[in-house]
Amino acid sequence: MTVDGGALAARPGQTIAAILMTAGINAFRTTRREHRPRGLFCGIGVCFDCLVILNGTPNVRACVTRVADGDVIEIQEGTGHGDLPG
Repeated sequence: MTVDGGALAARPGQTIAAILMTAGINAFRTTRREHRPRGLFCGIGVCFDCLVILNGTPNVRACVTRVADGDVIEIQEGTGHGDLPG
């Protein structure tokens, strides 16, 4: 899998959040208005703080999504839709 263009190794069954945190990446996205970093908070898919872009799809919860071979993950800025303000 790749994260922002860099290759990372993953084991089958690992979540995106586990892989990012193991690699020392603690901020998975930034907030829409103030661009503050957000990462793993609840760890069970309730809070929406750990959103990433997965294979071009924004707003994927990293804490509950397992990786697959060849996945492309991007740190999400704001809503993940570059055409929206904020």
